[in-house]
Order: sequence, then C-alpha cells, then structure tokens
Amino acid sequence: MNSVFLPTACPHDCPSTCALEVEQVAPDRIGKVRGAAANSYTAGVICAKVSRYAERVHSPDRLRTPLRRTGPKGSGQWAEIGWDEALDRIADAFLDAERRHGPEAVWPYFSSGTMGLVQRGAIQRLRHAKGYSRQVSTVCDMPANMGWLAGHGDIRGADPREMADSDLIVNWGGNPVATQVNVMTHVSRARKGRGAKLVTIDPYRTGTAEVSDLHLMLRPGTDGALACAVMHVLFREGLADRAYLDRYAAGAERLEEHLATRTPEWAAAITGLTVEEIVAFARLYGTTKRSYLRLGYGLTRGRNGAAQMHTVSCLPVVTGAWAHKGGGALYCSFDIYHIDRTLSEGLDRLDTSVRGFDHPRIGAVLTGEDIASGPPVTAMLIQNTNPAAICPDSARVRRGFLRDDLFVAVHEQFMTDTAQLADIVIPATTFLEHDDLYRGGGQMHILIGRKVIEPQFESRENHWVISELARRVGAEHPGFGMSALEIIDSMLKTSGLTDAATLTGQRWIDAQPDFETSHFLNGFAFPDGRFRFAPDWAALGPYGAGQLPDLPDHMAPGRPADAEHPFRLVTAPARQFLNSSFTETVTAQRREGRPTVLIHPEDAAELALADGDAVRLGNGLGSSVVHAKPFAGVPRGVVIVEGIWPNSAFLEGIGINTLTSPEPIPPAGGAAFHDTAVWLRAA
Repeated sequence: MNSVFLPTACPHDCPSTCALEVEQVAPDRIGKVRGAAANSYTAGVICAKVSRYAERVHSPDRLRTPLRRTGPKGSGQWAEIGWDEALDRIADAFLDAERRHGPEAVWPYFSSGTMGLVQRGAIQRLRHAKGYSRQVSTVCDMPANMGWLAGHGDIRGADPREMADSDLIVNWGGNPVATQVNVMTHVSRARKGRGAKLVTIDPYRTGTAEVSDLHLMLRPGTDGALACAVMHVLFREGLADRAYLDRYAAGAERLEEHLATRTPEWAAAITGLTVEEIVAFARLYGTTKRSYLRLGYGLTRGRNGAAQMHTVSCLPVVTGAWAHKGGGALYCSFDIYHIDRTLSEGLDRLDTSVRGFDHPRIGAVLTGEDIASGPPVTAMLIQNTNPAAICPDSARVRRGFLRDDLFVAVHEQFMTDTAQLADIVIPATTFLEHDDLYRGGGQMHILIGRKVIEPQFESRENHWVISELARRVGAEHPGFGMSALEIIDSMLKTSGLTDAATLTGQRWIDAQPDFETSHFLNGFAFPDGRFRFAPDWAALGPYGAGQLPDLPDHMAPGRPADAEHPFRLVTAPARQFLNSSFTETVTAQRREGRPTVLIHPEDAAELALADGDAVRLGNGLGSSVVHAKPFAGVPRGVVIVEGIWPNSAFLEGIGINTLTSPEPIPPAGGAAFHDTAVWLRAA
C-alpha cells in the first residue's frame, strides 16, 4: 500500500497534547510522526520523543502475549497463556478477594500513561460499578491545583498562544525545552516579533535556562520567598496596579502590610540569590505590563508546593498584568472543557462512602500502614502507570508487591519494574492502536485520536480489557457494552459539543474562552469575584487547617538540609524520557546515557569525587548509587538526578525514588519528589 498520513493526538502526560499526523506505511506499521501545522498551538512542532515513535511502537521489547508468573515474584519466570485464561485468572482473583474480604479488598490502580478520557477512565468505571477501593489521585498535580485554586477559584488562565503577544515571559518551575516544547514555539514568536525577554526561575541550569535572557537559580523550595520579595518591591516602588487591586482582589492592604518585612534582603538569605538579582527582576516584571507567567509543576513538588503556587500566582494580580493581552498567567486549562465523563468513568455508580487510598502512598497501603480499618488490599489491576519506579518510598512499594497474599495483574506495553513483580501481565496497545478523546492541559484543544494501525501482536486496549473483566466479575454499566468510539460519541453529545464523526473530520475543538473570561476580567471564580490573597485552605483539603500560611509567604520545605543530610535533592525530568515512558527505547537510552547526579564542582572536590565516579546518595528511607557529574549550573548544597530510570539502570538496582517521601502535601495530598535531603559519599 502507499503510505498516508493520518491525524491523531499525543496521549502522553505532557501539557501540550499535540495534534499529530502519523504516517501509516502498512495496516500494522507506522513511519514518520509529525506535528499538525494547522493546529494553532502545536503549530507543526513536536518533541523528539514522539517524532521517533515508530521506534517505540515497533520495539522488539513490546509485550506480545499474556504471561503467567511461574517462579517467585520478581524472578522473571513466565509462561505464555491465552487471553481467556489471563482474564479468567484476574477475574477469579478479584472474586476470591471479594468473597473473603468484601469488594474493598480489590484496588484498581492507574495513572497517566495515557491521558485519553476513554482508555484512562475505563478502570474507574469498573471500580465504581463494583464498589472496589477508590484511588485519590494526588501524585502529580494536586499541590499545583490547590495552590492555583486557592487564589483563582478554578483552573484556567490566559491563552498560551498569547505568549506571542508578550514582552516578558517568565518560565517558573518548568523546563519546556525538555518537557513541553510547544511553549518555546510561542516564546520564539514573541522574541522575534516583539523583542520579548525570557526569564527562567529554576534551581539549576536546565536546557530552558540556557536559552533564557535571565536565569534566577534559587535554592529548591524557596520560590515563595522570591515571589514575596518581588511583591515587596512592587508595592514599595509604586509598580503595583492599585486600581486593578481595588476592583479585582480581596485584602490587598493586608497583603501590603504583611509584605513590609519580606524584603529582598530577607529573601536573599533564603533563596541564595543576591539582593540585586531580586530587585532587578522585580523591576523588570513590574514595568512590563505584557508579562506572562508560565507556571510549571517544579515549584509544587515539595511540602510547601501548594503555598508556593499560590504565592507566585499573586504576582500578575499585584501588577494588573491580567488586564493586558499577552499578560497574566497559565498553570493549566482543565476547567475550560466541561466534558461529561459520567459514561467513561461510571460516575453515576460512584459511592463516596467507599474507602479511598492516596495514589503515591501505595507502599504504605500495601504494607498495611495506611489501612486503619477494613480489609487489606489483596487484588490489584494496574494500568497506565509503573509505581515500582515512579512512586516515592519505592523500597516500601516493592516490599508491598512482594507479599505472598497479594495478587497483581499489570496491563502494559513493556516489561516495566511493576510488571516484573506481577502475577499476570497482559499486553497493552499504544495510542496508535485504539480510539480515544483528549483534552489539553497547557493548551486549549479537545482532540480525537482515531486508531492509526492495527494492534501489535496480541495487545488489547484498556477499554476492551475492562469490559471483558466486568463481564466476568458481574459488573454492570452501559459503558461495558459500547465500543470506545461509541463512548466518545456519547460523551461529546452529552457535553453539548458535537459528535464523533464530525470531530473526526475537523480534528479538534478550540475550547479557549474569550479574552475577558480567560483573564478573569469578569471576575475570579468566587462569589465576590475577587482574587484571594488569604485562601481558605481548610476548605481545599483534609490537611489544610493550620498547616499553610494565612497570606503569601515562604513556607519552609518539609525536608530541609541538616548536618546529617547536607544536600537538597531534586529529581527532575530527563529530556528523553517522560516519567518512566520512553526509557525502553534505544535512542532515548543512548542520549541520556546513565543515571547521574549533577553536583557543584566545589562540592564534588570536597567529597573527592571526579567525573564518572560512583557516588551513594542516602537518607532514612534508603540509598542509591549513581555516577557523579560535576556541574557548575547547580547551587552548592543542591544535587540533581534527572529522569525516572528503571531500577535496573542503577548500579545496585535501586532507583532514585527510594529516597523520596510519600508524606502528603497540604492541603489535599501529593508527592514531595523535590523535597528531599540526602547525604553523599563515594561508593
């Protein structure tokens, strides 16, 4: 057959959700992958990871058939079985757990391996239909969500395409060169068209920092202190927009009084920046009305994450940047879509009285620490995630999976760390092999992704697997009897949007609200329409009362460095990986090399570490051995380990998340991946 480019959308956990065009060279084979030039956000640009997706979808390491464990857990001993046997064994384990302990003994577990609303949501439909234990999904964005909601009232912001109309773009807590390349497209337009400046605020010199006009390299977990000092200067030097504050904010006078002592000198001692750096940035920001804050997740990956997001998000309110095109801020766009997920997730069967477990605390759940009452978890199905590598306190996670009385089925594309610990492993499709519906996180489109090629080997889509299990365990819901495309069609219609056939033809829907709505010029999403400098933290989650500052402030990290643990560890994303996805492709592995720790040359010299030396990082949770890489682009006392590598890539087979804590971030939970203190020594 002649090759043809077919439209679809990227499913991965990236805010860009790129519109794609994929070359079909045979019914079961793809060639090139490119960005859709006609999409105003993707604009024909995609990351290198997805551009070489043929390497991933056609990898010889793809799981091919269902597998049954034949040796001890983690032994790597498997026997091939058929799909009926695999599904029967999973269903029997679920039914046995239910007979012995009740339905709450079953814990379906998922995350963001795909962001498709149908394929990702199917496991929720089974959970709700059966009354299995619920999952409180906080591992990634909960602290950021809560911090933004605290001031704004809902999760939306300025159209990211407006960055092209900006005179100053502040990339705070993100590394879009590596993790959201489309941001750089719109930054480039602003630089070329308007002479705009790009500022990056990050604890180390990332790829984005390298191409920025200014990099503020602050200590991890001190973003709130910097933001407070900037606002101090804005008020002190007459750069606050008092007319805007009078109309759109609550408590501005109290804020100004509170910030009187949050001087640049105060912040310099906390952040490690100089007074001159802080004042210069404050003046640049305060005198540039078309200033756009693009806020990432990095500043929220600590126990003070929600507080930091709220504090930083106050800046465009103080300057009135929201009133200007190309001004304001964006963290995420989730509240602009209004897609009805009742059918895809079975929300009409949701019973909130059923217990729920916090996603990143899987280790504590499986070892019994987080089970105050009710039965232990004795059966699991895992889709779209790899908790043995990506979750904090991973040594405890592994111990939980090794329980003899725990049955685990993993539906995966590759033999991940988690799949290696399972009883049954079943092969999953990639996004090119099924239908799904997507919404952007850092952009504004609803996109349909139609199947491009036939499933590889014996892989099956999430929705089909869940529907087959539902039939076997006696779960009832209309969605189990529908195809993925039929669910998409129904969701679109009940959401008042269009239908699947129409969306297939037009490819995407631009859901960005008008300028006034996007910029909160009709008011913020509270009854009085005003931004809240003093949040009601207690209303946002179970850990809110008394744990967060009343007003924007510096909140100390939960794991400060001390004499025993003198280094702050940041576990940042790697350019060639996306969480633990793409770690299985040869090109990504070659370009990343191996797990390394970036350490300031003077710190390395004090520890007698040379480039390439093995170094052990540790704390009370455990230790991990990697190779040292002296790097001047990191502050002294701070070390960086990029990427969620498979545990086997580390010198002792113990991954970096052994060192990260699962303690929840107030007010509503989340994982403090960057809030870690460690010691270092030569291995």
